[in-house]
Amino acid sequence: MIDDKDIINVDQPELSATERLYLPQIVGGMKTTLRHMFKKKITLQYPEKKRELRVENYRGVHRLNRDEKGRVACVACFMCQTACPAHCIHIVGAESPWEDREKYPIQFDIDELRCIYCGMCEEACPVDAVELTPEYDLVGRSREEMILDKEELLKVFDRTKDMKPRKNPKITGYAGTGSPDEHTSTTHGGAH
Repeated sequence: MIDDKDIINVDQPELSATERLYLPQIVGGMKTTLRHMFKKKITLQYPEKKRELRVENYRGVHRLNRDEKGRVACVACFMCQTACPAHCIHIVGAESPWEDREKYPIQFDIDELRCIYCGMCEEACPVDAVELTPEYDLVGRSREEMILDKEELLKVFDRTKDMKPRKNPKITGYAGTGSPDEHTSTTHGGAH
């Protein structure tokens, strides 16, 4: 049972005559409408004109990066799949045919409709293999068309590599990461 001292009564406030007519609210709404009516219009005639984007931080369609030899940069570590809160990434890894890595993805799918474009996959990737691009006009006629496989993601890289260059950070233990200058300094005994 609740004690009477714990019960709080809230009375409805008394409104004045002008408040009951809602005149202050109507005048305030009309002021906002008039202010917006005479502002300069910033509408773009899309798709003829497109908005300028900040490429360095815009999160659009995903891409799967290539390494300097043109191969898929992914090492099938499953970090992006694990970090994805929407569970839209599916990877199947296999033993790599190349000497410089243990695994590579034989299947890499991203469901672009399920993705929330948070960038967690990009942040989790240790070899900078998956990135979000400035592309935002992805179109499909069915749900299946919006699930991009490895080849489609590599095509996105080929289209966007000039717009947004790959970061390619130096990662210990993975050959082919970092800039060429870093490779020469490590082979000649230089420090980072």
